[in-house]
Amino acid sequence: MRTVRTFSRGLAVITTTAALGACTHGPTLQGTASPAGDMVKVLAASGPHPSLGPQADLFGRFVGTWDADYSFIAEDGSIRHRRGEVLFGWVLDGHALQDIFLGYPESGSEERRMVTGLRWVDPKSGRWTLAFVAPTFDAVIRMEALAEGDRIVLRGVDTKGALLRWSFNDIQKNSFVWRGETSHDGGKTWRLEEEHHMKRRPPGGAG
Repeated sequence: MRTVRTFSRGLAVITTTAALGACTHGPTLQGTASPAGDMVKVLAASGPHPSLGPQADLFGRFVGTWDADYSFIAEDGSIRHRRGEVLFGWVLDGHALQDIFLGYPESGSEERRMVTGLRWVDPKSGRWTLAFVAPTFDAVIRMEALAEGDRIVLRGVDTKGALLRWSFNDIQKNSFVWRGETSHDGGKTWRLEEEHHMKRRPPGGAG
């Protein structure tokens, strides 16, 4: 995902607090032991809202935790690797699906890197819409997603006006490849800036 160049070069992505907790559709939980965790428990949903129907399947198949091998590709062709994980989970009573792209610290003094995205079906267009948020990079991006053959492609514009094309490729039950491309000439040419290989973490597995 290339929101700003600093993000693309220095980050290992991720997305959602929602996948960290689990709760069923319903009202605010009462009598929880930790007030700090109340919002997380209420935010998470056990599955998609029935109103989504078959549309839920486009991104719903990614629900769970994925071990990530992030690759950031510089303009000179050099590649920087980083490890992390990606989490997907239903939120807001199943009306939306949130993801977290998380990059592990590379040193003891470094903080983990984290961004998030919220996906929902736009009732006007009928298309999946993404709101990508990276607070530490002061970036917010809106994109639309469509299935194109056997892959999913999201299109939008970054904070500097460049075209973005993010895609889910080689999608299998337990693996997929995420690619982030940018165009500075209105879509005539595209440069691959990120390629991340994901493998589904088995239930109970450690990162």
